Amino acid sequence: MQEIIIGANQAGQRLDKFLHKYLPNAGSSFLYKMLRKKNITLNGKKAEGKEILALNDRVQSYFSDETFAKFNGKNSEVADQELACPKISPAENYLIAFKNKDMQHIEVLYEDANVLVLNKPVGILTQKATDKDISLNEWMIGYLLNKGRITEKELELFKPSVVNRLDRNTSGIVLCGISLKGSQSLSGLIKNRTIGKFYRTICVGQIRESQILKGSLTKNELTNKVTVDIKSTGIETAFTPIEILKGNMTYLEVELITGKTHQIRAHLASIRHPLIGDFKYGNEKVNREMNHKYGLKHQLLHAYRMEFPKLEGDLAELSGKVITAPLPKQFVKILEDVK
Repeated sequence: MQEIIIGANQAGQRLDKFLHKYLPNAGSSFLYKMLRKKNITLNGKKAEGKEILALNDRVQSYFSDETFAKFNGKNSEVADQELACPKISPAENYLIAFKNKDMQHIEVLYEDANVLVLNKPVGILTQKATDKDISLNEWMIGYLLNKGRITEKELELFKPSVVNRLDRNTSGIVLCGISLKGSQSLSGLIKNRTIGKFYRTICVGQIRESQILKGSLTKNELTNKVTVDIKSTGIETAFTPIEILKGNMTYLEVELITGKTHQIRAHLASIRHPLIGDFKYGNEKVNREMNHKYGLKHQLLHAYRMEFPKLEGDLAELSGKVITAPLPKQFVKILEDVK
């Protein structure tokens, strides 16, 4: 018999969803058959799969070691090969990512039992695009392992994850759910658009009044570029000028009311106020000048501030908080020069 005691990061989900994570190589029909035959039980009793797991529940499976290893993803032949030729464990890979010299400028802005808020530098992926990538997500798990906040065993059943994404070359605030409840609650807030998300940028031209832009985005998959239709609806971007700058530019705060790929960049470009450094949507002449003078090779866009509503329950510690991410040094340098 195999038994697992349900912990905080497994509680609150349906038994069948948990079983798919616990036995990833077993199909749904097989799992339900095992439940009917009481080869898988919950607290020693027959279960249907729709039960909501509670803390300290016991899930038992009555398989041979070979069968369990097959469905759990730990085939005995593979295990024997790994003993002969050891591989780096997932936990070790996360710790390597945490210690990677290119990831040392990541800043922890806030941390509690359920949530981690990070300040992502330019040039780092939020989540990896290929198996060889190292991303903020891997760094974050390595950080938790290094602090003893999570164990290698716990990672088999729950992996902390980022819940909002930024482009590689956009810096600033990234939210991470480090518990199941934290992940679910943060995802709900983002889906319901109840978190205020504010960005800072410098754009071409003078913007003297606050505005709200609406429209819709259409993405070209070949060019990874979006176009804005201002006659339609679906996206909303609000912006407020902070300061008119030298060189016909504006220091701008942007509120991302909806959240679509390249929304801020494309929306401002559509009204002829592209972000400086934005080689995809921007002004070629201005970008060349900024690259020559400051080495700016990417859009100057920073997820600067998040404002949380009144909250209870798992996110109560975030209730009413305002979290701010300091501007990157390059952003500060450019801003000081053009004031």
